[in-house]
Amino acid sequence: MQRTVSHKPSKQRRYLYNAPLHHMGKIMSAHLSPELRERYGVRSMPIRKGDRVKVVRGDYKGTEGEVISVDREKYRIAIKGLIRKKTDGTEIPIPIHPSKVIITKLDLKDDARKKILERKGVTEEEIEEAIEEEERTEEKEGQAEEETSKEVEEAGGELRTEMGTRAGAETEGIETQESQSAPDVKPEGKGDE
Repeated sequence: MQRTVSHKPSKQRRYLYNAPLHHMGKIMSAHLSPELRERYGVRSMPIRKGDRVKVVRGDYKGTEGEVISVDREKYRIAIKGLIRKKTDGTEIPIPIHPSKVIITKLDLKDDARKKILERKGVTEEEIEEAIEEEERTEEKEGQAEEETSKEVEEAGGELRTEMGTRAGAETEGIETQESQSAPDVKPEGKGDE
């Protein structure tokens, strides 16, 4: 990749703004987490949609989520869960620069991504192991989510029945009180004189 060799900040900035899209993709690289770096022997990778990242600098430090979009022209990524409300109430993703994040989980479903790792010296067996491990963790997470949703539904059903019986008892009490306390009042009219 041919880059500018100038020391002038203005020329470096101009290169960033006018770089071809395939260069912009490489410029939008982020460091891998220490675990991934140890596993693959790779320091950084270009960020793409589907990767899981953690923000390590800035106002949103500590936030972790999946990359939902990559804007190469503005050098920004959008992370699932990082949103801002506009004055009219609509929610928009907060753009984050890739230098502020580390990649905690690579999306290896794409063959091109596998080729990048193979080019950098990772064997196919290691890649397949990583994919299988990710699938196992996703299954465990899915099962855990299902169990918690079932527990919530059961607890919600119990609460609804309890609330329903309480509400029914309260409305019955209100009806009996109204019928006891409301005196029979005849409307005043011209014919009652």
